Amino acid sequence: MGEQKIKSDENIFVGKNIKEIRKKKNIGQTELVGLLHLQGVSITRESLVKIERGVQHIYASQLRGIKDALQTTYDELLK
Repeated sequence: MGEQKIKSDENIFVGKNIKEIRKKKNIGQTELVGLLHLQGVSITRESLVKIERGVQHIYASQLRGIKDALQTTYDELLK
């Protein structure tokens, strides 16, 4: 079975929240991808761009890695 995808519904804008938190912390997309790779999370910068735009689903492992890399909470990412 494949890894679970998290779908953004109309009330949850995960990608937008990731982008806002990342920018507040002055972390570039390439830097975030590097931090994720250090955690063993497989993601490309292109995928991150698509996730932030809301055109690509995010995997649970990617969300967990982003939460840890940005030192934030699931509540902040999913608000």
